[in-house]
Amino acid sequence: MSFDLLLRGATIFDGSGAPRRRGAVAVQGDRIAAVGELARASATKALDLDGLALAPGFIDVHTHDDRLLLADPSMAPKASQGVTTVVVGNCGISLAPLGNYVAVPPLNLVADGGQRFDSFAAYFAALDAQPPAINCAALVGHTTLRAVTMRDLDRPANDAQIAAMQAHVAEALAAGAIGVSTGTYYAPASAASADEIKRVCEPLRGTSALIASHIRDEGARVLESMTEAMTIASALGVRQVLSHHKVIGRANFGRSRETLALLDEARATRDVCLDCYPYTASSTVLRADAAKQAQRVLIAWSRSQPRAAGRYLDELAAEQGIGIDALIEQLQPAGAIYFSMDEADVERILAYPETMIGSDGLPHDEFPHPRLWGAFPRVLGHYTRERGLFSLEQAVHKMTGLPAARFGFAQRGLIAPGCHADLVVFDPQKIADAATFAHPKQPAAGVVSVYVNGTLAWHEGRATGARAGQVLRRGR
Repeated sequence: MSFDLLLRGATIFDGSGAPRRRGAVAVQGDRIAAVGELARASATKALDLDGLALAPGFIDVHTHDDRLLLADPSMAPKASQGVTTVVVGNCGISLAPLGNYVAVPPLNLVADGGQRFDSFAAYFAALDAQPPAINCAALVGHTTLRAVTMRDLDRPANDAQIAAMQAHVAEALAAGAIGVSTGTYYAPASAASADEIKRVCEPLRGTSALIASHIRDEGARVLESMTEAMTIASALGVRQVLSHHKVIGRANFGRSRETLALLDEARATRDVCLDCYPYTASSTVLRADAAKQAQRVLIAWSRSQPRAAGRYLDELAAEQGIGIDALIEQLQPAGAIYFSMDEADVERILAYPETMIGSDGLPHDEFPHPRLWGAFPRVLGHYTRERGLFSLEQAVHKMTGLPAARFGFAQRGLIAPGCHADLVVFDPQKIADAATFAHPKQPAAGVVSVYVNGTLAWHEGRATGARAGQVLRRGR
């Protein structure tokens, strides 16, 4: 037996959650050809991993990398963590079919400059022509659809506008989008009724596509907001992901017990799961209401005061001698990091069996949340090795086999013959997030090598320059 690549002496975590085992993995072309002892196998390139962990490439199910895939196809913030696939278009925000629309918040988080696309077919064609280093799958954003079909966003859509949005959803699905995302927390979509969202998403009915829901309120009305979102998905008969599940604001600390109990109840009759990032701070556009719920606020970027990036809001207000609300107005447009969650809630949500890992990083922020560079190593290092929240097998499953199954990524997320050779080699004793709130753009420690479709994309702290990523179109 002769192969292109042979990785011997690995501690294999196959992504299914099954116990680790010692063995070898052989790769031929872009696929895993064999798994086992393979003592007699040879290869063009054979490596002895000397017991290092070998896992399927991690799947980041919640990203805003829509524009980064084209602007910086090395995808270093993700490849450096062992991520081989990203899901873009979350929170109602997608780069297509945005066209030439002026990107008001939160659309400016991904569409402030760079290429724009009138259709998902055009967006995917651009990615095919200029492949990134890692794979991608895409959702079409409901907020984007509202922006391109409605002049007045402060009301529910009318019948004609809903029909126009449905047509965009149908085009996106035909091009290969994996579903629709919503973001009713944000102003451009907050006036949308549940009926509007259900009707806009009608093209999802009877397909394998899903709906990813950034709910209206993750604070006092979190249960009502979850119920609204799950009722929409249930009425359509589609799979659902609750995005970056959390409870925010000190008054709501501990309420993850209630939210997870509600999920347990819903899962008895519905196909619903969730994603979570491993931090007690969130990050999005700068909003006064969000600032009031947070213990502290760190500015991620500001167009009017660029030097505010990396500074705390309270310190800036004291220096300038003005109130917080007035300063927030002066900083606009801007983004911020909000310290507004309880560690016990984060751990409880992470440990929930149906929780997948998503970074929710914002790659175009001047001073980004460290989750952009550190989410996956933080789960493996801090929460697995140090906190013992779950086994390493379970942690890898949450990043690989679980999301591949939930999102319908065929022959990915597992180490098994016939699967795509998306692989990560890491040291379980050393893997750790190096990115911090003070120094957020730091590659992780302990990630040795990352292969995307059988091609080495990242090795020993550096991108290789390979561009083997693929667009993962629904149903293909």
